Amino acid sequence: MAFIPLKPIPLKNRASMIFLQYGQIDVIDGAFVLIDKSGVRTHIPVGSVACIMLEPGTRVSHAAAKLAATVGTLLVWVGEAGVRLYASGQPGGARSDKLLYQARLALEEDLRLKVVRKMFELRFGEEAPSRRSVDQLRGIEGSRVRATYAMLAKQYGVKWNGRRYDPKDWSKGDKVNQCISAATSCLYQGERMSA
Repeated sequence: MAFIPLKPIPLKNRASMIFLQYGQIDVIDGAFVLIDKSGVRTHIPVGSVACIMLEPGTRVSHAAAKLAATVGTLLVWVGEAGVRLYASGQPGGARSDKLLYQARLALEEDLRLKVVRKMFELRFGEEAPSRRSVDQLRGIEGSRVRATYAMLAKQYGVKWNGRRYDPKDWSKGDKVNQCISAATSCLYQGERMSA
């Protein structure tokens, strides 16, 4: 019998992600299974999930990694609650078409502006002001973010003197700015590792 490659479920029809922790992930009778320390098996619908976040205490067999790759499900090794990103697989193989498309969007000014305008619309729920450059839209976004920080500080009774920090000396910032810097660091570490 000839090998017939699987046709993975399109990403738009999948659940976005699930988190798994404290167990051995393996393939048993063709099924992707998480086995906990007491031997309880939980079947995971690997083909209908876009991404599986593997938290601390998770071990993955070669067979499980192969099955995830076959059905196009990304495996990502993360810290507790997904705070840190340690490693990830490569969904879709080593194709470069999407990377080249992203490079084109970033490098061609008119396409880049379209992306920035769409991101503005998604973030703020309204169309970006017309006839504005990328830098001008960044300025508008920055102003809105500063206003949001002030509004949230007032809402939760947090003393807020603005976003002030020294990137070379974390300890110089107040507690609120240290927390924001720590959260930002976690966010950007994940982005760098996944790039």
